[in-house]
Amino acid sequence: MKRLVLLAGLVLLGLTACRGESTEPAAMPSTTSTSAPTLAPTPVLPTPAPTPEPVTIQLTSERVNCRIGPGTFYQTINELGQGRSLRVEGRNDASNWWYVRDPGNPGGFCWVSAEVSQTQGDIDQLPVIPPPMAAVTDVRLRVEPNRIVVGCNQFPQTVFFEAQVTTDGPTLLTWRWEVSNGAVSDVGSLIFQEAGTQVINDYYQINAPNEYWVKLYILTPNQREDQITFPVSCTP
Repeated sequence: MKRLVLLAGLVLLGLTACRGESTEPAAMPSTTSTSAPTLAPTPVLPTPAPTPEPVTIQLTSERVNCRIGPGTFYQTINELGQGRSLRVEGRNDASNWWYVRDPGNPGGFCWVSAEVSQTQGDIDQLPVIPPPMAAVTDVRLRVEPNRIVVGCNQFPQTVFFEAQVTTDGPTLLTWRWEVSNGAVSDVGSLIFQEAGTQVINDYYQINAPNEYWVKLYILTPNQREDQITFPVSCTP
């Protein structure tokens, strides 16, 4: 009997070895860890500065000159009536002239004295506007005589040139003359204390008949050129 039990055990052991069953532990299924997304902080926007209230003036005189610059020595470009309300865009460094929108010129500006106006608003917020550079606005040339007819033995003849020059403010005017035969004058200068018209003149000797021209070159405060012609003829 003991022999049969031993034989049965050996048979069972052989069958188990033939199946080659693995004794390694079964692999555990992998798990993926998913972390929660990180949210960026909401940016804090700065609070916009309050928009300053516009500054206005009301005119207090019956007639108010609106000028090209901050001073009575500048040219008047518009005349406004009492009670007119104007938007102020700037001031001069002394805060006694206001840079305003010109109601007679859309998109344009002019200056009004603080003495003839009443302000409404904070003038300290207004920017300081530098005064404009004055300019030559008009030139009128004249030659005397404007026509010469003489005997051919009566040369030389003297011709006088005159120019009425207008500026819109105080400035230093410099100029020179040029004649068509190549003669050029020295540079002249003249001070304008205020806007207005002044006269400059010169003369030249003509030695022969011809069709002449004379030019006036304005060098400062702004460059411009004006010309006038005059004929010179002679009879034998």
